[in-house]
Amino acid sequence: MNSFKEDILSGLRKEQKTLPSRYFYDKKGDALFQQIMHMESYYLPGCEREIIEKQSADIAKILKEHNPHWNIVELGAGDGTKTAVFLKKLDESEVSMRYTALDISPNILKENKANVTAAIPQLEVESVAGNYFETCDEVLKKQSHNLILFLGSTIGNYNKERANEFLQWLYKGMKKNDLILIAFDLKKHPKTILNAYNDKEGITKAFNLNLLTRINRELNAGFDVNAFDHYPYYDPLSGNCLSFLVSLKKQSVTIGNENISFYKNEVIHTEISKKYHLDDIGQLSRENSFEPVKHFIDSKRYYSLSLLRRNG
Repeated sequence: MNSFKEDILSGLRKEQKTLPSRYFYDKKGDALFQQIMHMESYYLPGCEREIIEKQSADIAKILKEHNPHWNIVELGAGDGTKTAVFLKKLDESEVSMRYTALDISPNILKENKANVTAAIPQLEVESVAGNYFETCDEVLKKQSHNLILFLGSTIGNYNKERANEFLQWLYKGMKKNDLILIAFDLKKHPKTILNAYNDKEGITKAFNLNLLTRINRELNAGFDVNAFDHYPYYDPLSGNCLSFLVSLKKQSVTIGNENISFYKNEVIHTEISKKYHLDDIGQLSRENSFEPVKHFIDSKRYYSLSLLRRNG
């Protein structure tokens, strides 16, 4: 059984059905997500871009105070568009550096290298394809004074337990003088957050439902996509923004030789996007042997690029 089929069936067999959000990103899913990234209500990319454009010089100052040269390692690097801007700003601030991009997709790493080298032709760039949980440790061992980038508020896709596991994994692989720059989406008015995941145009709904279309295509499944709806929910106490698919009727779906039953209004949990207060970031850091050096926050106070150092 291929891993995609195994993961899908494993999630749908649970009492509380789930589908892994990492499978949103087929060709159509990628295109829909690019539309989401440009929606006015989806504030996250704009906030991160503002911090990079306006505060990278301040980040550079701290880096130079710690060490003259940095090995910058990006986890889940993607196409490098925003990273190229960040690295260009560091270069303009005379930070000596090299850059290593880690991503599961060899094709996206080609785009990454092209974008970064176009911005900074003289920069030494290395691309490492594969799951960064398997490749990062070897990269970090090569040099000291690594700055690890984890952008895009990706840590928000982890619940508390997984966020702790992620930071503990990083801690074990890091050296004493290494730093991490992590993007956190901050708690704000609940309506602002909910609107980001429930746009009037229905793009986020299409993005979520496209996962069912992908399952139909790749696993020869029998989902009636029109018999499911998209429902987002935000809890301002926990900071958890959750996405669900809702079965609009009692139905059953065949995947291979397996039959999955749904009762009317049963939900499939597809994604979490956790929001943080600055105090939450501090607590999460200290619980996992890190200490915030500084939080770089956008003008609306919606988003933070938090620089953390390893304790001990």
